[in-house]
Amino acid sequence: MKKFLVLFLTVILVLSFAASCKKKAKEVPPPPPPQAQEQPRVEKVEEPVLKEPVLTEEEIFMRKTLEEINQEKPLAMIHFDYDKYNIRPDAVPVLEANASWLKKHPTVKILIEGHCDERGTEEYNLSLGEKRAKSTMEYLTSLGISADRIRIISYGKSQPLDPGHDETAWAKNRRAQFLIIEK
Repeated sequence: MKKFLVLFLTVILVLSFAASCKKKAKEVPPPPPPQAQEQPRVEKVEEPVLKEPVLTEEEIFMRKTLEEINQEKPLAMIHFDYDKYNIRPDAVPVLEANASWLKKHPTVKILIEGHCDERGTEEYNLSLGEKRAKSTMEYLTSLGISADRIRIISYGKSQPLDPGHDETAWAKNRRAQFLIIEK
């Protein structure tokens, strides 16, 4: 029985050794991709990219609303001296620039608003505001802008830019400002 046990252990030992020494299977690299048959080259034809048409300045202008145009403030306001309605020297280049803009947009109609500071009676300031708007209109017409494109209105002291009660505030409030009313 001893022989049988020794023989049995020897067989198990040999089998386990043989199993551990088993050759590993070789890793086979993946086959190369099949070569495609030569096909005639077809040049890719790119479809034309549809570009937005380039708009002219006039077309861009015409697409805007009056509110959008007035928010951009293409026409600058001018200021006046106390109790005066004559055009000051510092207002001349401003009015020339405004006239140039109006000439570029010949269909535009504007409203010139005359404003005053808080001093004086309401009647006096309404009259002075009207004189300021008229003198501004006359200067623009002297620069070649047709009078039928211009309306005027006086607000007197009713619409101050600066609600202060000193010379700095009053100087800001003595003005003629422009509103585009038709394009």
